[in-house]
Amino acid sequence: MKVVLDTNVLVSGMLSPEGLPATVLDATTDGHLVPCFDERILTEYRLVLSREKFAFSGNQIETMMARIMSAGYLASAEPLSAQLPDPKDRMFVEVAVACGADYIITGNLKDYPENATLGVAVVTPREFANLGRLYP
Repeated sequence: MKVVLDTNVLVSGMLSPEGLPATVLDATTDGHLVPCFDERILTEYRLVLSREKFAFSGNQIETMMARIMSAGYLASAEPLSAQLPDPKDRMFVEVAVACGADYIITGNLKDYPENATLGVAVVTPREFANLGRLYP
């Protein structure tokens, strides 16, 4: 199953290794889920994870990036006209559509109004787990 991870899931998963976002991350890097991304998303992941307030080491960041890239699908996304509260989030919808993702997983549902996600389901890590999608 293909998923797109909003950056906040990646950050939360790395900050709290026992939480649901971390379980989602594990599922995307152990082959159960296929994370979809493009160069824009990878760049955002790196930039956000490098913020001083998170205090992740360069090694932690590069290890996580390598795990995601080796397990994932690099999409070639076309620009879409989806209108989101934050236009920077459009890339997540564009990648989800381009790779045929089943879900966008985010901690901020309000960032992805249903009428702007072009049919891609948007769920929180908890909702995703409640759907029984993490592991069979």
